[in-house]
Amino acid sequence: MDAGATTWEFTVSGGVFINYRGEDTRSYAVLLYRELSWHLGDDLVFLDSESIKAGADFEQEILGRVRSCQALLAIVGPYWLTATNPSGQRRIDDPEDWIRRELVVAFAVGTKVIPVLTDDAVLPSVATLPADIAALAGRQFRRLRHRDANMDLSRIITELINGDPLLADAARLQSRHRLGPDRIARPSTLTAPPADDEVASVQAKPDRLAKIADELAEAVEDRWRFEEERRKIQDPVPLPVRWETANEAVMDHWSNICLAHTGETAEPLDLDGGLDQVADVYRRIPSRRLVVLGRAGSGKTILSLRFVLDLLATRATGEPVPQIFSVGSWNPAIDSLKDWLSGQLIRDQPGLATVDANRETLAAALVGKGFILPVLDGFDEIADGLHSAALWELSATTLPLVLTSRSEEYVAAVAGTRGLTRAAAVELNDLTLEGMADYLLRSSPKNTMPEWHHVLTELRRNPDIPASANLTSVLNTPLMVALARTVYSEGDRTRRDDPQDRPVMLLDTDRFSSSQRLEDHLLGGFIPSVYRPRPGDPATSRPQNWSPERAQRWLAFLAAHLDRLGTRDLAWWELGKSVPRAVRTAVSGFLAGLSFAVVTAVGNLPVILLGTSHGLGFAIRRGLVVGLLHGLVAGLLFGLMYRVADGNQALKPSPVRIRLFGGPKQLGTQYAARITSGVLIGSGVALALVLIDRLVVPRLGLNDGLGGENALVATIQFTATIGLAAGLVFGIMAWLEAPIDVSAVVSPTNLLRSNRTNVITNFFAWAIVLGFVAGLVNSITDGLVRGIEIGLVFGIEGAFGAGIGYGLCLTAWGQWVAIARIWLPLTGRLPWRLVAFLDDACRRGALRRAGAVYQFRHARLQDHLIGVPELGRGKPEPAAA
Repeated sequence: MDAGATTWEFTVSGGVFINYRGEDTRSYAVLLYRELSWHLGDDLVFLDSESIKAGADFEQEILGRVRSCQALLAIVGPYWLTATNPSGQRRIDDPEDWIRRELVVAFAVGTKVIPVLTDDAVLPSVATLPADIAALAGRQFRRLRHRDANMDLSRIITELINGDPLLADAARLQSRHRLGPDRIARPSTLTAPPADDEVASVQAKPDRLAKIADELAEAVEDRWRFEEERRKIQDPVPLPVRWETANEAVMDHWSNICLAHTGETAEPLDLDGGLDQVADVYRRIPSRRLVVLGRAGSGKTILSLRFVLDLLATRATGEPVPQIFSVGSWNPAIDSLKDWLSGQLIRDQPGLATVDANRETLAAALVGKGFILPVLDGFDEIADGLHSAALWELSATTLPLVLTSRSEEYVAAVAGTRGLTRAAAVELNDLTLEGMADYLLRSSPKNTMPEWHHVLTELRRNPDIPASANLTSVLNTPLMVALARTVYSEGDRTRRDDPQDRPVMLLDTDRFSSSQRLEDHLLGGFIPSVYRPRPGDPATSRPQNWSPERAQRWLAFLAAHLDRLGTRDLAWWELGKSVPRAVRTAVSGFLAGLSFAVVTAVGNLPVILLGTSHGLGFAIRRGLVVGLLHGLVAGLLFGLMYRVADGNQALKPSPVRIRLFGGPKQLGTQYAARITSGVLIGSGVALALVLIDRLVVPRLGLNDGLGGENALVATIQFTATIGLAAGLVFGIMAWLEAPIDVSAVVSPTNLLRSNRTNVITNFFAWAIVLGFVAGLVNSITDGLVRGIEIGLVFGIEGAFGAGIGYGLCLTAWGQWVAIARIWLPLTGRLPWRLVAFLDDACRRGALRRAGAVYQFRHARLQDHLIGVPELGRGKPEPAAA
């Protein structure tokens, strides 16, 4: 290579040749080609569809490159051997089959042939191969799996580079080429193995992800440990939840579950166990895929939580992080499993939204690399009609996972199939009378134990009478036992004269003629019980002493809201969807227009009084008219922007925090796009406002005389000033944004507070930047004093007009304020102190936190509240409450 050249060239005879069957493994071939090209350069990696130029003799090109290459990667997929031509003949048996021809030439010239088996593909045996390529069966293979693609690619590429000096030289040269042509040495000097940093770069990404996974594991353990304590799962002892291996009709073949080789069989595994054995039972399964079945309230969610904590307690560095996902919100017809899991991770851990050099989020990288072990809770909660699609999507991956579901829905979904591929299944047992009795007695105050003794003794003595049979069938699930404990053991014991507060009433068949009535009674009594004042409760301020009636009404409204959305996740940024879109648009536009009108009307006063000879009366009249017109236009524009933004990422919580110094900044093309958007939006709004001032206001007899003969110049100056200032605000906000720490434990309150800080910072940015730009421009044209006056006015108007309008209409926190903190409390559907109410509901056990969202304690409680009549509406709560 000429030392003065600005391009480089380096010849390795053929480099690496990728041999593949298009209909079987094309996606894997393209993946290998892209990764190898990045490390070696395009010229040293041959893939027919990418490397043969138009008009070239493809036979000469292909066979020539096979003869000259250092290594041939033979990608073998599940149909590599069995693919047939139109006549039904195996393609591999046809001497003209290109896969076979390439291999024949490679073996004839002594090229290194490396079989690459995709996912579950097996290496063909000698007996199944034509004689001229039978040597393939004796070559050591490498595997390329979808779930571990990055790890497998790293191994393949590292071995190729380290195994051939010429490829090593090429990799080193390509590495330096990526850093710039000035650092490239002559090829003749590159006789050493690849540099250590080049080889290490192949493993750099997995190592970085492993470190991030370790940080994530700490955050996940902290979150679920806190939730376990809040839910009193260990108080006084865990309920004796047990399970047994499920019917083999709902699971895959044991040979698949045990990953047996072709022709081998496998014996059934003993998967019976209890709550304290869940992690050990999971580890017995070679495929690491488990389905947990049970009826409603049988303890599936408790088991999932315990599984996560037990697995994290023994997790080694770099191992997958178990994470609970409420799979009911997944729509497999829209999102792939990887995309959905990544989105859920980002929602709960916004720091994982950081984008790496490959334009992939950390969340997507963690999922794709196998650093996340999904615990998918609530398969039965997936929308009707999507269970089969979800099962197909889950079966298409070999990702280790745990899936929980109600038995009936899962059995229906797997009918006619072999169940979730490679997954074993267990089914939760009903609680025994002794286990349930021990728990109720140990969790009861001593003064209520005699009453429970009486009830439990009756169940043992007369198990067949209707009262005992009904109550026993109800109290054989952890959910109903926990509800009975809350209603009868933790309620207000000062109301001893009320029969409803005595456990013995559960045996009253006149009132509870069936087990269903008993369940409805316990579900219906739960909310009044947890909100009823109890002796010894800590003193709270009045706003947190919500009456049971109000609390139940508000919770019923939230339950109905979730039902309309078809989800179990109560996200604060989606509460606005509880009202029609037209109402949301009207409320947002009105509030934005109102703030703009008020600040414009007030801001006009000093401008008129200091800049013209008009008096106070004229200034007030003009200020009111201009404020009204500007507010109307601003309200319409912000309402329109809200309509455009509604439903996209703009109105979801921002996964960043404001940071003035330090921390990584995500700029690049996004930074430029933000500035451009600001300039265009600011200029458009400014032009609309100045046209009103120049064309409409004078006709109303309120011409202020400013601008005069230079109206066109003043219009251009005003539009340019506002556009420049808006662009700077957008750019400054982009520069201030830094990803949230991965290790930060995110709760709904923390995420809300972080987004509020972002909006407040935006508010002050509008004040400072718009005031400075307007003041600077007017100082140049009209003098320093005038510039300071205009700067102050524009700064105030920018903050209260543009800042508040932007915050209300184009941010998740602004929508939360407009709808959840103003409109819904005003109409009586939610309390004024909503955050305090939601957090208090978690403390009382009505709700629970699941990362960045809330959930009802149990799906059955949510469903019960939906059916409570006339609880979604009511008179507004007094503002003081």
